[in-house]
Amino acid sequence: MIVFAEVSQKEQESILSLIDEKYHNQIRFFEQSINAKNAELFSDATLLCTFIHSCVDEKVLLQLPHLKAVITRSTGSDHIDIEVCKKLNIKVANVPSYGQNTVAEYTFALILALARRVKPMIERLSRGEFNRDGLKGFDLFGKTIGVIGTGKIGSHVVSIARGFGMEVLCHAHHEDADIVKLPHVKYVSLETLLSKSDIVTLHVPANPSTFHLINKRNISLLKSSAMLINTARGNVVEIEAIVEQLTLKNLQGGVGLDTFESEDIWIEEKYLKNDTLSALELQKAMIVFSTLRSSNVILSPHNAYNTQEALERIVAISVENINSFLGEGVFITPL
Repeated sequence: MIVFAEVSQKEQESILSLIDEKYHNQIRFFEQSINAKNAELFSDATLLCTFIHSCVDEKVLLQLPHLKAVITRSTGSDHIDIEVCKKLNIKVANVPSYGQNTVAEYTFALILALARRVKPMIERLSRGEFNRDGLKGFDLFGKTIGVIGTGKIGSHVVSIARGFGMEVLCHAHHEDADIVKLPHVKYVSLETLLSKSDIVTLHVPANPSTFHLINKRNISLLKSSAMLINTARGNVVEIEAIVEQLTLKNLQGGVGLDTFESEDIWIEEKYLKNDTLSALELQKAMIVFSTLRSSNVILSPHNAYNTQEALERIVAISVENINSFLGEGVFITPL
């Protein structure tokens, strides 16, 4: 059985138009995400195709005895326990290159919105107030942007930044040979990047080496006027570090987060139904919620990838992976 989780009606139609017709009678679609509580619904699955809101951990995998492969319709795979998959001989694939321009463009949408005070402007106008008091922004031209992670998305951010006439500092596990050659771009240590940049943006995967890459200790290296952007994964930035800096009136350039730690607690339905949260966790969540409602903070619900073109690429590459696995037993983009 081929199981697709977290798929809309439109996505279902696209998938069926691309996947080999001889497999159509084996396909089951589900709009909900997968977790330990509902995994038994998918117990017949031999191939599972899901998105980032599912939690494919050991508890789930042990309830899927026939599973041979997992495909995530995303670049990130931190919602899948890769090590357990290896132990169970379950192959895993992702979609590594669907949104390098898409996410990079969204990164600059956040940067420009913060730089030009778009959030308070819209809020003010919605109340019928037509004035510019307190809405003075700043130019990107001549500013220094620090790009953490120069893979497919990060390298595209570098290209856009150069178009704005910005100085670019990069930090990555591996230096890109093409980026190194560019004028007004150089690789530096993380500490140098944080201390010298006017804007810092993250484009790294979630793994043990990037957990709390930005934290209470090193976030203090940022200029008080700096801007921080995260369109990567929530846990690469310690959310309490952001809250602390905002409370101290730092990060005056603003904060743009497409993802952040403990964001699931914010979803009202989950928040009200979750009776396992401690009083301390609830208190922490409310402090974070209150602080991140500031006028110089923009939050979005994992929306960076969400364009028509990127969604089409995600489906196309995912189905290409499935057809390859069903036909030849191998993925096009294995993890």
